Amino acid sequence: MRNLNQCILIFLLMGSIACKQEAPKAKAIDPADMDSSVSPAADFDNYANGGWKKRFPIPDEKSRFGSFDLLADAGEVQVKNLISEIATKKHDAGTVAQKIADFYNTGMDTVKIETQGLTPVQPLFEQINSIQNKSDVMKVVADFHTKGIYPMFSFLSDVDQKNSEMMVAYLLQGGLGMPDRDYYIKDDDRSKEIQAAYQIFLQKMFVLCGTDEAAAKTDASVAYQMEKRMASASMTMLERRDPQKVYHKMNLEGIRKIAPEIDWAAHFQRIGLQNPGDFIVCQPEFMTELGKMMNEVSVDDWKIYLKWKVISSLSPYLPTTFVNENFEFFGKTLSGQKAQRPRWKRVQGATNSALSEAIGQMYVEKYFPAEAKKRMLELVGNLRISLGERIKQLAWMSDATKARAQEKLDAITVKVGYPDKWRDYSALEVSTSSYVANILQVRNFDFKFMTGKVNKPVDLTEWMMPPQMVNAYYEPTRNEIVFPAAILQPPFFYLEGDDAVNYGAIGVVIGHEMTHGFDDQGRQYDKVGNLTDWWTADDAKLFGERTKVLADQFSKFVVLDTLKANGELCLGENIADLGGLNVAYNALQHVLTGNEKPIDGFTPNQRFFLAYAHLWAQNIRDKEIVRRTKEDVHSLGRFRVLGPLKNMPEFYKAFEVKEGDNMFLKEADRAVIW
Repeated sequence: MRNLNQCILIFLLMGSIACKQEAPKAKAIDPADMDSSVSPAADFDNYANGGWKKRFPIPDEKSRFGSFDLLADAGEVQVKNLISEIATKKHDAGTVAQKIADFYNTGMDTVKIETQGLTPVQPLFEQINSIQNKSDVMKVVADFHTKGIYPMFSFLSDVDQKNSEMMVAYLLQGGLGMPDRDYYIKDDDRSKEIQAAYQIFLQKMFVLCGTDEAAAKTDASVAYQMEKRMASASMTMLERRDPQKVYHKMNLEGIRKIAPEIDWAAHFQRIGLQNPGDFIVCQPEFMTELGKMMNEVSVDDWKIYLKWKVISSLSPYLPTTFVNENFEFFGKTLSGQKAQRPRWKRVQGATNSALSEAIGQMYVEKYFPAEAKKRMLELVGNLRISLGERIKQLAWMSDATKARAQEKLDAITVKVGYPDKWRDYSALEVSTSSYVANILQVRNFDFKFMTGKVNKPVDLTEWMMPPQMVNAYYEPTRNEIVFPAAILQPPFFYLEGDDAVNYGAIGVVIGHEMTHGFDDQGRQYDKVGNLTDWWTADDAKLFGERTKVLADQFSKFVVLDTLKANGELCLGENIADLGGLNVAYNALQHVLTGNEKPIDGFTPNQRFFLAYAHLWAQNIRDKEIVRRTKEDVHSLGRFRVLGPLKNMPEFYKAFEVKEGDNMFLKEADRAVIW
């Protein structure tokens, strides 16, 4: 629920701002993007985006390509310009420029990487080889955690969801190599194929590390079975969407009771937390199973598993044979990619992640116009008023809950463009010794930064995304909405565009993020970000009934062959899409004078819906459809267009949708929430 598209996203040349002085003007509604042979009442996605889909086939290096990704690609080029200029020059030691240059250049030095082979990871293998007993296993686990390698379970610091002024430690299920527990548990044909391919992948990686074929097959089976056991004890993604189910506050005495086989006090000390205080265990049953595994799994098997965790974590930064095998499974098998991304893009991505705010500061100085922030804040203000009006008019909600909802809306903090305070990278050491060494240094730097927050007040100036990321998010524990600079470009934001387009694009994004504060998860947090019930029982019941209508609608969409969407998994995002559309449309009506003339043959209301649909113009490979349907809390782009619009009578009026049309739902079947 924290971002507009987690993938994303994460997820560039269409109308991007090349520099402050020369901003190319993108055409907001381009007939070439459309397919006029399709009726908008039959299939609004293909009507609005059919031409775009034909013009922009999926590049071999991608598993999905949409207008969102097109903008991300343009931003990638912008960042390339920044890094390339730095990487070709010499800089004083200890400067941010030196760190960016050395990190990027070590990643691009393929000759050195190939020559070094596995030498950079040998110290980690030696740690594993020195293990003599179960206590040693946990010593290595703790050390690996400080290096960003997470065997067994995961650790992070975050806002205490029931005391939003403080940061606390969180322990979470983890230790898997595949993206989710269902990959190990499901027994359909596709899942079985992936399980078999994954075990072959493990075996090949062990061989690349010098293990003979027979032993590699055995080791691969050991590592896989250990992961499968952890997967069997893991919560599903759907279960993890319930914030109450993953909040279990305890101290050292409490966790000893559920997993006494692990020396938790020693573990916290080894990762730099001498006194962890109270912390959150998100999946107690998982920790109990880990404790049992500590007793039942041999030391030798733990050593095999730990070796696999090292290989798995660092393979993208090792010699080409490791990189290629990693791509064969995660790129081709899981997502259907035909080719790897060029090396400069992969290394730049790692550099951008390692020094994200330092690069972000440069990005903002070169690419982000101050006028964009000013207009954006005006839009946010109008959208806030609009959502307040809709809350006030809700027929199904009591006055008491409406008042609390309005208080929460009024309290939402808005961040646009970039942080007021930038992160300090002076303590980060980057050298020219090896790419892997730099990766581990950055991970350790980030781990110390993270653990340094535990049991301290929340820093409300902190951002969860850098300015150069094409994304946006709502954070429930801070009750804030955040819009990084990079998203404030076409097709999301048109600095000189008409109101209809901007309200249909970035306006819906703003409304989407605001609505996250009132979706099935966000509604459980109060105005200061505490997980607490502020609804009347009757209102909560009515809300559940209305959101179920939306979940059921999406669960009927066939995404591929007989595979259907998971309306429950995507419920929060779908509520936010529908809410964002309603709120932005309502806000647009306040700024229209009624005297607007059609532009390119489209009325303002039609342009509003076309601008929204164009955000989700998308081509996607079959394997990626399957993967995202299993893993992603966002609906596929096509259904982000079709799903919410079917619930909007305003859309029906704009495009003359009538009963019997595919885009039509009977009034009794429509979802009416916010």
